[in-house]
Amino acid sequence: MTQNNLLSVDDALARVLRDARLLGVEDAALAAARGRTLAGDLVARRTQPPVDVSAMDGYALRAADLARGPVTLVGESAAGHGYGAALAPGEAVRIFTGAPVPVGADAILLQEDADAAEGLLRARPGASAGAHIRTAGLDFHEGRAAIAAGRRLGPAELALAAAMNHAILSVARRPRVALIASGDELVPPGAEPGPSQIISSNNFAVAAIAESAGAEVIDLGIFRDDLAELERAIGLARDAQADVIVTLGGASVGDRDLLRPALARQGMTLDFWKIAMRPGKPLISGRLGPAHILGLPGNPVASIVCALVFLAPLIRALQGDPDAGKDQTERAIAGADLPANKGRRDYMRAQLVTDAEGRLIATPQPMQDSSLLTELAQSQALLIREPGEPPLPAGAPCRIWRLQG
Repeated sequence: MTQNNLLSVDDALARVLRDARLLGVEDAALAAARGRTLAGDLVARRTQPPVDVSAMDGYALRAADLARGPVTLVGESAAGHGYGAALAPGEAVRIFTGAPVPVGADAILLQEDADAAEGLLRARPGASAGAHIRTAGLDFHEGRAAIAAGRRLGPAELALAAAMNHAILSVARRPRVALIASGDELVPPGAEPGPSQIISSNNFAVAAIAESAGAEVIDLGIFRDDLAELERAIGLARDAQADVIVTLGGASVGDRDLLRPALARQGMTLDFWKIAMRPGKPLISGRLGPAHILGLPGNPVASIVCALVFLAPLIRALQGDPDAGKDQTERAIAGADLPANKGRRDYMRAQLVTDAEGRLIATPQPMQDSSLLTELAQSQALLIREPGEPPLPAGAPCRIWRLQG
């Protein structure tokens, strides 16, 4: 706990992830597995390359033979069509990239270093054969794990799985995340807002963050500040068998902030409420039956930052990612003088540039109000200040969290 009795961000994240476990496993075709999380170690079904192959176009031979004079060309080896015999002393074959190296050859003479005429092969002056050979198993060996469980499957992982001869992959089930936006002031984009209304935006950002982390998102819409209406929304989320119920707004202490009472009436077990974080102090965390509850603040920037810090790691943990709670920050240099920080960890929107020396320079936006989306959209990182941190001069080291587009 912090000195003002608010839960620290690190402690809050640990509690959010405390009982997050892999939800289930299902099969996915390789072509449909992009972005999924591998449920078990993926073991190679073959060796790659299966035999020694040439890394270059040229001629396969014994290097010692070439040093003694011309060698005799006896055939060709191409990818998928190897030379079917072993090389005898003094023999060579024309070979292409990816083609099997004949038994007996230990080197490749590059085609640009060779003179071939009338069935004989000579190295050009100053040239020599080199070991341009990819040995069998250079990439991976049959029976060995090449991709670890919990790995998110991107283009490189999918290519590797295909090369290992896997057409079907065992992947973690996507967590179902239900979004409940609340507030009499909210209307959907495209509607005509009343004099005191605003356009609902948090749900789109939070949905994007959740989907990027691997979730299936169920946006239940906007609900009025009414206890019965909010209980109905929670019931819809439970009917949808949501693994995570995310509420947007209504998490504070005002007379119209009714989400906590609505969740309590539905049977939520509250873990914590309010953390030492700016923006994002009023964060609800609890359980409602099997579902995880995250109540995010209503201010847009606070909602987005909390989704990055808490929701995305929770979604990854529910897919078995062992690094779900891993520190996402990196080092940078402060681009402006900053005053001492008070009692909460501060996530400041900042522009990120690289200077002439290759250093990352993070300069906070001039306004940090948690309602300002323009400042967020113009930022590439969050500059993080710890509770009680002294003034930070420009040029001093700092920590940042990169914002992904």
